[in-house]
Amino acid sequence: MKIEVSFEGNKKVNANINGYVVKTDQSLKNGGEASAPSPFDLFLASIATCAGIYVKSFCDQRSLPTENIKVVQEVIYDDLTKMVSDINIEIQVPTDFPEKYKEAIISVANLCTVKKHLANPPLFDVYTKTI
Repeated sequence: MKIEVSFEGNKKVNANINGYVVKTDQSLKNGGEASAPSPFDLFLASIATCAGIYVKSFCDQRSLPTENIKVVQEVIYDDLTKMVSDINIEIQVPTDFPEKYKEAIISVANLCTVKKHLANPPLFDVYTKTI
C-alpha cells in the first residue's frame, strides 16, 4: 500500500489513500487554520474507530442494536514528556445490553488492528529520492 502526501497550502497536508483524500490541518495555535483534524488527532481517532468497527461487527453478528452504544476514548498525556501515557476505551452500552456479552465485547474491541500495531510497532525507514 502506498499513501501519497500532498500540500494544500499553509499547514494543510493531505494523504491520498486508495482514491480517497484525507485532509489534515494544524490548530490555530500551531499556525494552521483548524480546517481539519491534525495528523495526530487522526492517529488517535484511528484507534477509537478501529475498536468501534469491531464492536459494531460483534453486535451486528448477534443482531444487537447499536444506536445506543458508544465507544468513548480518553487520551491521557504525561505532563513531563507531553506524550500519550494512557488510552482508555470505554464501551457504553444501554441497560438492556445482555450481561453475557459484556466481557466478550471488551475482548473484541481489544482485537483492533491499530492497537495491535502499536503493541508491535513496525520499523521506519525515512529517506530521500531525487526525481
